Amino acid sequence: STHNGVQAGASRPLAADRDGFVIGEGAAMLVLEREAGARARGGRPRALLTGAGSSTDAHHPTAPAPDGYGAQRAVQAALDQAGWTPSDVDHINAHGTSTPLNDAMETTLISRLFPHRPPVTAPKGVVGHTLAAAGAIEAVATVLTLERSVVPPIANLDALPDAFPLDCVTKEPRHQRVETALSHSFGFGGHNVALAFQRA
Repeated sequence: STHNGVQAGASRPLAADRDGFVIGEGAAMLVLEREAGARARGGRPRALLTGAGSSTDAHHPTAPAPDGYGAQRAVQAALDQAGWTPSDVDHINAHGTSTPLNDAMETTLISRLFPHRPPVTAPKGVVGHTLAAAGAIEAVATVLTLERSVVPPIANLDALPDAFPLDCVTKEPRHQRVETALSHSFGFGGHNVALAFQRA
């Protein structure tokens, strides 16, 4: 990004004036355990991972395939494994890198596959792009949304481009019960992953 005057406002996922990502630092971890095992030891599952999908389209070393079909294969695989149709999805945690190409591709994918317009958030406006840690951080944020019934707003998003027909959560957290959610992670080289989570 070239928004260097106010660093906290430089990462602008999905915004009309986005112009590049901002590198961030961070880490996150989820412990995966069979539900029966967790309950047997008295543990409380935070959410259920019901589906995962991945694809590699190798479109370009850094740019995503503009039509979004490579990423869509990962999303569709996660939906299939979860046994969901697109209309079953209550919320999407977008990859939302703040780059012109990625955000346009992801918007194309979401608007094509999810015409019911589930609420969308993207945490990179707050944490920046943590590169290899981004998928884990976004998965944790998705689990917290399910657990707390709060969809966090996208930081620094004042206006969507006219061509982005999404229901983005902005300005204030949105309090709503979320039963099912997807977490998108679309990496360099066309490596795409989607995770399907549901409320425990």
